[in-house]
Amino acid sequence: MPFGRRGPNDPNSLQTHTTLSTNDFGSLPPAAEERISRLRNSESQGAFTSDLTVDEHLVVTQLGFEPVGYVMGTSIYHVGLQVAAWNTSQELSVLSQAMYNAREFAIERMRSEADALGADGVIGVHLDINMYAWGQDVLEFVAQGTAVRAKDESQSWRLSNNKPFTSDLSGQQFYTLVQGGHFPVEFVMGSCVYHVAHQGAFQAMRQSFINQEITQFTEAVYSARELAMTRMQAEADAVAAHSIVGVRAMVSNHIWGEHATEFLALGTAVRKISEESTTLEIGFTIPLDGV
Repeated sequence: MPFGRRGPNDPNSLQTHTTLSTNDFGSLPPAAEERISRLRNSESQGAFTSDLTVDEHLVVTQLGFEPVGYVMGTSIYHVGLQVAAWNTSQELSVLSQAMYNAREFAIERMRSEADALGADGVIGVHLDINMYAWGQDVLEFVAQGTAVRAKDESQSWRLSNNKPFTSDLSGQQFYTLVQGGHFPVEFVMGSCVYHVAHQGAFQAMRQSFINQEITQFTEAVYSARELAMTRMQAEADAVAAHSIVGVRAMVSNHIWGEHATEFLALGTAVRKISEESTTLEIGFTIPLDGV
């Protein structure tokens, strides 16, 4: 079963590609439209909202980009039920695809807000999952970041499909990457929800007296991580990226119990924009906070 984000020509394309438009507000809810309208009005007066730190704001503007607004997208998603044999390690494909769908809803809505603000991209993207009292099988997925726009309008930094780029790089990392002749293309991810088989009672008893690797668990966890990394790599290949930076792998049990675990790989796909790179000066700084 294929996983992840797919192109608009794919008949199995995820629903977000057909329900979310990049024209104006797209399918954003009324409250989001009102907030974006306020940001547009305040932008003409020079004000904006941002989750950039002071240092990040300075280096981003020095690079030639200006923050235009704090953008976000959310999706409250019911995660379905999948039954698996307790003694078999296997991927829970229904849950894997559910986690992909929910995150993409959130990311594309965040991108739609950035598009409505006329941004070239979003930096500092971070994903969160929240649980509420509505039910143990309901999760809220939130994507947030700061929309930025190039001051020099002679060159477009948007993607080939005219959508804003997305990146989880900080302001300083964004500056360093561009100065080094590369540019962020897409915030990429790979997910795999995997059921790790239970041990039999006699097997657990035999192992309790000796030091040894539990190969059953090792193989299951190894396989799940490899699936997540492979899917993240596939997303980067789909946007013709040269590399993925800032990769991190996370493990979460969420709501499924101790033997069903999500393995998530995240990073920013980047593309080389110049063979020439600026030599970066590296200095030694001693923080004086608390001294």
